[in-house]
Amino acid sequence: MMGTPAKTERGTARPSRPAVFLDRDGTLIEDRGHLRDPANVVFYPDTAEALRLLRRRFLMFIVTNQPGVAEGAVSLDDVRRVNDCVVQRLREAGVGVTAVYVCPHKRSEGCECIKPNPHFPRQAATAHGVDLARSYCVGDHPHDLELARRAGARGIYVLTGHGAKHHAELPTESVVVPGILEAARWMLHDADSTPSART
Repeated sequence: MMGTPAKTERGTARPSRPAVFLDRDGTLIEDRGHLRDPANVVFYPDTAEALRLLRRRFLMFIVTNQPGVAEGAVSLDDVRRVNDCVVQRLREAGVGVTAVYVCPHKRSEGCECIKPNPHFPRQAATAHGVDLARSYCVGDHPHDLELARRAGARGIYVLTGHGAKHHAELPTESVVVPGILEAARWMLHDADSTPSART
């Protein structure tokens, strides 16, 4: 497992804050298989706008499964370079990502960090003062919704990436939106509509 922490002071008490845990491929950027070259990163048109809506209310994390590392399709260095590109381009658009968490394992390895295991959200809660009960997970796979459930957060499913393919697998009560911008608007509305529980 690999986490890239933000540059924050250690050992200082911070108030508990809500966060958004974002899937990478198919949610923020186009899913183009095992990405090796940052030049092949293509953001969805609404990604920067969506995250700018969220930045004042939520910490933002990227949580991504990259089994291609264990399969030998990409290296950890490839994954880091692509993630660095994603974070840098978001920073240039005015959006800060607190940390990027990567699981490089195959599901058959039975690791603790692969989604939907809630290892990384819990790590963020400890390291960055995240209140998981007021947080959200966003992604294009049913595992992203299950991640939210196991972490005690709320899940939002986007129909970009593999979202349409797996839509029929979702529980009937799932929150489903066309893409990341609609997800951002939904989260803001949800946080505002239930302030006692989620703000």
